[in-house]
Amino acid sequence: MNNKMNDSAAQHMSSRSQPLVQPSVQPPVLSSCCKEFDVETAAFYRRVLEILQAASAPFVVGGTYAQSCYTGSQRPTKDLDLFIRKSDYPYISNIMREAGYETDLTYSHWLAKIRLDEAFIDVIFSSGNGISTVDDEWFEYASDAEVLGVPVRIAPVEEMIWSKAFIMERERYDGADVAHLLHVRSRQLDWERLLRRFDTHWRVLLSHLVLFGFIYPDEQTLIPQWVMNYLNDRLTLETHGEQPPARLCQGTLLSREQYLHDIEQQGYRDGRMRPFGNMSTREIAHWTEAIPQRHATDPDTPLQESPHEGGRQACRG
Repeated sequence: MNNKMNDSAAQHMSSRSQPLVQPSVQPPVLSSCCKEFDVETAAFYRRVLEILQAASAPFVVGGTYAQSCYTGSQRPTKDLDLFIRKSDYPYISNIMREAGYETDLTYSHWLAKIRLDEAFIDVIFSSGNGISTVDDEWFEYASDAEVLGVPVRIAPVEEMIWSKAFIMERERYDGADVAHLLHVRSRQLDWERLLRRFDTHWRVLLSHLVLFGFIYPDEQTLIPQWVMNYLNDRLTLETHGEQPPARLCQGTLLSREQYLHDIEQQGYRDGRMRPFGNMSTREIAHWTEAIPQRHATDPDTPLQESPHEGGRQACRG
């Protein structure tokens, strides 16, 4: 942030009338109420969780199971999402192989898998757009929960909002998940940490907060007024501030497919690529080639799951 933005943040934070996070109390152990799979798949997931726990392997559960723990929503899911630091992948992969499971580093910049026949578990250490890297804070602020009868830690709400906020594909949009997390957890959120997570991508957060007020008109005040004031001030400052980098398209941070025309045909620079983002040319090319029906001629043809990508996980970020 520049000095003006820092001054604006300090003014809003010092003037807020209530604590950023509610007074600390011992939180209850949350429980997932997802609709489970067949008996064999559920047993595979449960066994992997137990093995990792026994080995003291660092991971947190995310995805639909964590969403269910926080919001109480019930919906089917195709897999189990485990979030780890990338540096811990060799250790975890070795544990899984010794237990008789297959592992593979599907995309080197964010995703690996644990497999048993047709069932799989996603092992995630970043996001498809390279933004939401798993670091120590994912573990420091994780919550206690029970998933498939196993005591585990689940991803913090702030990190879930941060990673889900960027998913705006044609076939998958996680805005509803963000809205539901804000709806049930806004009073417990560490808003300063959430703002820091979004950093220069604060407009993405602002867009979700604006939509929250549209979705829940009589509950807009669940979003602290100082947060909205701060972000709106940043919007005003940026609108009248320095010119952003020329011919840069950050739409690829929201959808890996829908802004390729801008990059490939219109000459825009890709917001995912260093120095703007965290990805290399090779990582972007690998991730782009995995788009289902990449060369389909009809843009309205429904996308099909790729048998090599295991379905929905290929759409994250």
